[in-house]
Amino acid sequence: MTKALPLTLSIVMLAGTWGLLTSLSHGEPMLNKRPFSQFPVSLAGHWSGTEIGMDQEILDVLKVSDYMLRMYQPSATLETGTTPASGHGPLWLYVGYYQSQRTGATYHSPKNCLPGAGWQLSESNYVSVPTPAGASATINRVVVEKGLEKQLILYWYQDRGRIIASEYWAKAYMIWDAMTKNRTDGSLVRLSIPVTTSTEDAYQEGMAFLQDVWPVLLEYLPTREMVS
Repeated sequence: MTKALPLTLSIVMLAGTWGLLTSLSHGEPMLNKRPFSQFPVSLAGHWSGTEIGMDQEILDVLKVSDYMLRMYQPSATLETGTTPASGHGPLWLYVGYYQSQRTGATYHSPKNCLPGAGWQLSESNYVSVPTPAGASATINRVVVEKGLEKQLILYWYQDRGRIIASEYWAKAYMIWDAMTKNRTDGSLVRLSIPVTTSTEDAYQEGMAFLQDVWPVLLEYLPTREMVS
């Protein structure tokens, strides 16, 4: 019980600090962000996308400021009408963006939402992936199953220039940036890949897609420094 006390105190202090920040909120700056409606449906000549959209009932729950839900397929699949021999098929990209998270509008963790939709988590871990800047970032790698269906989910939080895997660190950074920058804008990036052959094949397909989409995605999310 003694070992758990510091963690409990930290959580209580964070909650109290966030309550104070919310009560003292004086409006956040409007950031210069390109709308997802302009996000290209063709990526790097390798992928062709289709906008899926969401029902208004779901949007009312998510309370996003902007979002996109796209299905992307390898261009070769569309040109030939068949799935490549590697087994690669369509995948789904969702990005939910929040201009401010002070008033209860915030991203919903896939680890909470997916089980609520009937999916069972069978694997969950962190993976290190390369970024366009030449560095590496840690993101979530989750495998979910529902009946005979199986999907690999890659997701992370991209908040004010940071790439964050942990929900808890995302909240901690949000409180810090609210105090030091008057900013709580943030986004959830989620990539869903059906597992048709093996989990490893799905992961490699997801990684190939990330390398093509990531440089473009950076143009549509606010960076660490504000753009005037």
